[in-house]
Amino acid sequence: MSRRRAREAAMQALFQLDMNPSPEGAREEWKRALDAAWQDGAPEESDERSRKKDYAYAWSLVSGTCEGLASIDETLSRLSREWKVSRMAGIDRSVLRLAVYELQSGSDVTPGIVINEAVELAKKFGTDDSGRFVNGVLGTLMREEQ
Repeated sequence: MSRRRAREAAMQALFQLDMNPSPEGAREEWKRALDAAWQDGAPEESDERSRKKDYAYAWSLVSGTCEGLASIDETLSRLSREWKVSRMAGIDRSVLRLAVYELQSGSDVTPGIVINEAVELAKKFGTDDSGRFVNGVLGTLMREEQ
């Protein structure tokens, strides 16, 4: 396991929650979504301590993103003037929400790594244009914050 896999599981959980909305504050639903994504991609060779650490990181991403969703979506609306958040592709929206949360949470991960990981997730799970779209939106955020 790694932070990369933790981000992937978190994004998959966020996508699942986005496609199947639950009542606000439904932490049990968030956990079920993360557990399902986690089990689908958990390598067997990881040691228990690493798995727990990575799961905790994934959980912090999911819960933080879900708790701050309104604010994150406001940020995305401002950054992507030509695209309403509701009209974005589901994968792109989930990747962007995750990345915006991680960038704004005071994480110990550098912005360059967060953006690179988000672009890679978008390329892996999204459309041919997803990587460029995600990079453009997050690049705009970084320029605004400088």
